[in-house]
Amino acid sequence: MPKIPRCHPNPSSTPWLVAGVSLQKMAIVLWLLLFSVLLPPTRGQPKIPLETVKLWADTFGQDLYSIVTKYSGSHLLEKKYKDMEPSLQIKEVDGLELVRQFSADMESMLRRKVEAVKTLVEAAEEADLNHEFNESLVFNYYNSVLINERDENGKYVELGAEFVLESNAHFSNLQVNTSLSSVQLPTNVYNKDPDILNGVYMSEALNPVFVENFQRDPTLTWQYFGSSTGFFRIYPGIKWTPDENGVVAFDCRNSGWYIQAATSPKDIVIVVDTSGSMKGLRMTIAKHTIATILDTLGENDFVNIIAFNDYVHYIEPCFKGTLVQADRDNREHFKQLVAELMVKGVGIVNPALSEAFQILKQFREARQGSLCSQAIMLISDGAVEDYKPVFEKYNWLDRKVRVFTYLIGREVTFADRMRWIACNNKGYYTQISTLADTQENVMEYLHVLSRPMVINHDHDIIWTEAYMDSKLFTSQVQRLALLTTVAMPVFSKKNETRSHGILLGVVGSDVALKELMKLAPQYKLGVHGYAFLNTNNGYILSHPDLRPLYREGKKLKPKPNYNSVDLSEVEWEDRAEILRTAMINGETGSLSMEVKVPLDQGKRVLFLTNDYFFTGIKDTPFSLGVVLSQGHGKHILLGNTLVEEGLHDLLHPDLSLARDWIYCITDIDPDHRKLSQLEAMVRFLTREDPDLECDEALVQAVLLDAVVTAPMEAYWTALTLNGSVAPEVGVDMAFLGTPSGLLRSGLFVGSEKVSDKKFLTPEDEASMFAMDRFPLWYRQAAAQPPGSFVFTIRSAETSEVPGQAAVVTASTAVTVTVDEKTAVAAAVGLQMKLEFLQGRFWAATQQCNDVDRPCPAGCQDSALDCFIIDTNGFILVSERPQEAGRFLGEVEGAVMTQLLSTGVFSQVTMYDYQAMCKPPQHQHSAAQPLVSPIPALLTAARWLINELLLVLLEGSAWGSWRADSRAEAKAVFHHSHKHKKQDVLQPCDTQYPVFVHQTAIREANGIIECGTCQKTFVMQQIAGSNLLLVVTDSTCDCNFFPPVMQEAREVKYNASVKCDRMRSQKLRRRPDSCHAFHPEENAQDCGGASDTSVSHPLLLLPLCAWVLPPRLLP
Repeated sequence: MPKIPRCHPNPSSTPWLVAGVSLQKMAIVLWLLLFSVLLPPTRGQPKIPLETVKLWADTFGQDLYSIVTKYSGSHLLEKKYKDMEPSLQIKEVDGLELVRQFSADMESMLRRKVEAVKTLVEAAEEADLNHEFNESLVFNYYNSVLINERDENGKYVELGAEFVLESNAHFSNLQVNTSLSSVQLPTNVYNKDPDILNGVYMSEALNPVFVENFQRDPTLTWQYFGSSTGFFRIYPGIKWTPDENGVVAFDCRNSGWYIQAATSPKDIVIVVDTSGSMKGLRMTIAKHTIATILDTLGENDFVNIIAFNDYVHYIEPCFKGTLVQADRDNREHFKQLVAELMVKGVGIVNPALSEAFQILKQFREARQGSLCSQAIMLISDGAVEDYKPVFEKYNWLDRKVRVFTYLIGREVTFADRMRWIACNNKGYYTQISTLADTQENVMEYLHVLSRPMVINHDHDIIWTEAYMDSKLFTSQVQRLALLTTVAMPVFSKKNETRSHGILLGVVGSDVALKELMKLAPQYKLGVHGYAFLNTNNGYILSHPDLRPLYREGKKLKPKPNYNSVDLSEVEWEDRAEILRTAMINGETGSLSMEVKVPLDQGKRVLFLTNDYFFTGIKDTPFSLGVVLSQGHGKHILLGNTLVEEGLHDLLHPDLSLARDWIYCITDIDPDHRKLSQLEAMVRFLTREDPDLECDEALVQAVLLDAVVTAPMEAYWTALTLNGSVAPEVGVDMAFLGTPSGLLRSGLFVGSEKVSDKKFLTPEDEASMFAMDRFPLWYRQAAAQPPGSFVFTIRSAETSEVPGQAAVVTASTAVTVTVDEKTAVAAAVGLQMKLEFLQGRFWAATQQCNDVDRPCPAGCQDSALDCFIIDTNGFILVSERPQEAGRFLGEVEGAVMTQLLSTGVFSQVTMYDYQAMCKPPQHQHSAAQPLVSPIPALLTAARWLINELLLVLLEGSAWGSWRADSRAEAKAVFHHSHKHKKQDVLQPCDTQYPVFVHQTAIREANGIIECGTCQKTFVMQQIAGSNLLLVVTDSTCDCNFFPPVMQEAREVKYNASVKCDRMRSQKLRRRPDSCHAFHPEENAQDCGGASDTSVSHPLLLLPLCAWVLPPRLLP
């Protein structure tokens, strides 16, 4: 499904989405208006005395506050910072200065990567200039797949000599060789082809350059050279492991970095013949050809596909007369439509070509699309006529559009026609006889488009969008880190080949975005602040709210559209796209926005006013944004302390530092990599290692926090030793954190008795300081009023009975005020068992006002239901343990409806433009599999033919090239088999409600008419917390009120709205360079007959996709 740009649904655009919901809500509201009575606080219901409920809330609140302040030590910590106030300063952060500083640091880092790549380009071109092609060259090299492999005699296999590999922390602890590179080839490329051997031999000259680059800039990661002939030289050298089918599918020429560096941006119209002569195998090859072309396009390209037979039709009617950006969503959408193409009728090509030329002309004149190269890809069996007038009319005046032709099938009768079309329109002609031919033949068009750039020797530097490292997907454990790559083309400088514009390949180097974002340290951004990057196309490069992975079963998988998430889909409050426009244009500036920030997986929301500061990063297509929340979010606490005193307090076992923050640089010098950040900091402070570089401001902040918070360890220990915890057996631990990333914790029970053992460990990322986020409990505490605790229920991993083993965290912020400026100095809290909290509450409800008379019914009375909920409506305490952690509206729909209608709670609508939803189910006859054996027989027959053909391939003695082709063919089978398995989830947009208590309403009560009875309820705020006490009458059944659910709903778009948004051209900044044509290029180098000497078994390979088409299967 193509991605739909963000849309806030309204009744006019999505009436069917809201109609049912609106009618239901209207009926409920009318019912409430007619029959519900809001009672004044002085009129209590007999069943639920208001004074008693208030007493329960006050008693429980006082008891709870006493417990959490005692065991967290919050008052002691407040006193310690208060005592330090005379020596403290609070600095207001200058956001523009900060974003400029971060941008300059990033620019410097990225410039070093560019210099490394330029050095590689110079070395490669010089090596090629000095190399003479040798058809009979014999040369052994380190083949990444074969290195260290031995035969049955224990000897190293050919191209598989000994290659020393060692684990290296800088390269994610992979086994690498930092002295040499290794060479990888896809299975369908013969590893001893003369072109391969000459290219590998020539590129050996890059080995010393790789090493020198790494020594000069130890922050470099992977460096590589991707050859136009298909081999891939990677440094450091690494062993490549084929997939489970023995296939190495990775081809560097299909990578985004290769394609972007090899060609300029382009507008492409694919014109495909769907006439009757294309039936069967030809159509299968044509579809595969289109898919391969689509894979060569990227975010800077534009595309459309036109099919023709008796008439012309766009395979996506919504895209009629236009071009769309070739982002991942649109490419995948096209592939789905191509797979459904059917053949019929007679092929008349002229109207289709005319339509293609008109689209390209329209975009060219309107200054839309890529504004660079334009091309038509004609895919046909060659049975076309009367095409010359079209080219005379639309292209021969200036030949601004190249035409590439692909003759499908083994028949060569019409080859001259297809070649004539290509050669007279500055294109290239190829013949594709089998699926195995497709990849190499499609790549030819890239070589033609690169000619102008090569002849000019224009070494454009390109930066890719964010992507996950596919180079190592099959060779090692899948890398899930997001990267960007800097790449440059490598040309032949030989005079005799100048007019041919020979592209030798592309060199590149990866930059982990995580490493880049470390140059915007979180401690400078405050508790709610963050930094983010986006590209010239408006896509997110890095953002704390970017969620590139989704869970399928137990596995985390990349979302299909993970690297084409638009800035407007994350910062969706920017409805006018002012921020997006400014950042795409590379402007420097600022703006403020009121935003709603989701917390705790969308269960809660923070209302903040954020200041956005932004600027471009010089010589890149990227822009940097920095967000600071107004108020204490823009204040940084500064202070000094003696190094000796700070060192003493740092070396405590209860103290740790944010694991992903950079206090000292330890990943460059191999001697430093074994050091933890704390160990490195100690060496820096003691001057034990003068070569260590540390962030002095951050180190000073850590020293201050260590000194101020040191007494907390003794305080917590004293509580444990003097037996104070014994009566309160439910308090497990206390903890605190500071803006410097310092974390302390103290256990009140043995570690084996802690209910939630993941808390404050890397397994629970939300509870830890992350590279781009403060812990959840810290962020929630900072949003609370000073002195107030925020309570959150957490499900412990040991829970077997719902609610019984859950835990509750409570945290509060400690603030410091200097010169009328306030900053958050720390957050402190504790964790307790839920059953302990419940016990304290039930004890509090035994209280009543009149000691001379019996107490009225209590919360444990069967006539009353009592709930402790938080200000987002989630239950912490209920008489039914299984309800703990659930939303109140699920359990008491009538009460939550009344609380919403009377304004005690409000509903906030949130949007998620990165959601994954189940696809709509297609309607099939359920009876067919039961009454007809044909589908099962077809499935079995298809399998048997597959296996038979593979056996034929296995027994064929073709030599090593044919063996590689055989493995490639097997890869096609396995790929097609996997492709048929439908993904369970697909990208979608959703909206979901979050419910928020209005803090100004401290108490409320009312009566709900439930037909035959009246249900009373009372709500009372619990002071000093984010908790509410809700007491209801359990004797009145109000089940006909629907539950109020906090569920996400997919946003459904009607066909018209969907089409409008798919066609919309969002603002983007085009790349600066363009190389469309060059007067010296040799246009007569336009292709010829393809090699047709293939084995008969190989020609049978596509039959499985033709003789038994998938549509015949159930």
